[in-house]
Amino acid sequence: MTIEQIFQDKSVKVKAKVATIGEWLVRQELPLDELLAYAGRQKATDKATCIEAVEYATKKAPAIADENLLAYVTEALKDDEPRVKWESAKVIGNIAGLFRDGLGESIKSLLSNTARQGAVVRWATAYALAEILKLKTANNGNLLPKVEALCEWEEDNGVKKKYLDALKKVKK
Repeated sequence: MTIEQIFQDKSVKVKAKVATIGEWLVRQELPLDELLAYAGRQKATDKATCIEAVEYATKKAPAIADENLLAYVTEALKDDEPRVKWESAKVIGNIAGLFRDGLGESIKSLLSNTARQGAVVRWATAYALAEILKLKTANNGNLLPKVEALCEWEEDNGVKKKYLDALKKVKK
């Protein structure tokens, strides 16, 4: 079965699509670049499903990530579709440790999503920023005060908890 066949088969639910494609990525049966190229040609919902499959795979095997993936999901944070934003943020959170010194653009794009209306986008953004903060890199000089301010401002307890957990770990 190919990526196109999975997306054309309406009997396959989204979660099954994500798991199947994600496993292909983990087992290296599908090149990451091929999936990203496919995603770039799709409507927002299918693009988000592709990115969710990458999130699934990078949670299990972060090492599959490369700089092209980081650039792709960083750019996808600017997408109009909320699900594309939150899945991209989760991917960044999963792979941040591999790109400790190359997260500047990702941080800028993540920070621009902290004031979004949707709590899910803010939660995923908080997850990614927390993972970056926990790396304790040079980025923390600038990021730490911003996360502290976000923590004060945030009203959603789930989002706030992501920030608080990271702040506790960083300040140890």
